[in-house]
Amino acid sequence: MKKNNLFKPFLTGLAVITLLAGCGSDTTSSTQEAEASSDGEVRTVKIAYDQASKPISWLDDDGNPTGYDVEVMKLVDELLPEYEFEFVGTTSDDLLIGVQQGKYHAGVKNAFWTEERSENFIYPEEFLGLSSIGLVLTNENAHIETLEDFASAGYTLAPIAANNAQYTIIDEYNQKNPDNPVQLEAGDQFSVDVIQWVNEGRVDGGVAIEGSFEKQVTAEDGPYHNLVNDVVYNEFNVIKTWPLFNLNEQELADAYDEAIKQLKEKKKTNELSTEFYGRDLFKVLDSVER
Repeated sequence: MKKNNLFKPFLTGLAVITLLAGCGSDTTSSTQEAEASSDGEVRTVKIAYDQASKPISWLDDDGNPTGYDVEVMKLVDELLPEYEFEFVGTTSDDLLIGVQQGKYHAGVKNAFWTEERSENFIYPEEFLGLSSIGLVLTNENAHIETLEDFASAGYTLAPIAANNAQYTIIDEYNQKNPDNPVQLEAGDQFSVDVIQWVNEGRVDGGVAIEGSFEKQVTAEDGPYHNLVNDVVYNEFNVIKTWPLFNLNEQELADAYDEAIKQLKEKKKTNELSTEFYGRDLFKVLDSVER
């Protein structure tokens, strides 16, 4: 009996130690599990970009994706530890089809908002950037500064594919100005060589993005730099541009919204606009209607 009594404190102490050890193990395990669940898995998402749209997006000499749209999305990626962006270079047409079908989770291509596209893609709440859109004209027509001027002169416009957002811009103008419409022809290609059409006199003018004009004409290594004194670019509007998300990627679009807000507050988008477009387009944001 005494032996049993002597062992009781020892056994009780052993039980307490075992219990405490067990509790400590459970606490550590629970903490690790909580940390693991809070970290979560990093999800790789494919971000398509138009690889031949300098300075908006293109492959640099080292084969790396760059351009305003791409560099902004790289900064978005840095603010989203739960995602890893994989940039996939492609064509404008494949980007639209691929994002819609889920081949890509999202895409960037200096995309404007259109009613048709809003049915096929998620447009986030926050726009990505701003784009200058204007008329390409010969020097003798450089006095034409607006769509109203162009329409009043009865000038012909280079055809624009109906699925190109530039077509929508002109069509919206025509709907608002039925008494002074621009002659709008739907082309069978997404885009035509506007610079060449205008220079050859096939049309009086064409619609272009400032960045593309700068790349083709203004840049010393541009394919049409020889025409730098023959054709001009006259801006008639500045328009918001957007990333396009697959319809099943609302959570990704929401995460993008939170990140891009931070970048705009820190003026990172202003800096990139100046770097890639040669001007801070955000300075005219208050006058942007679309």
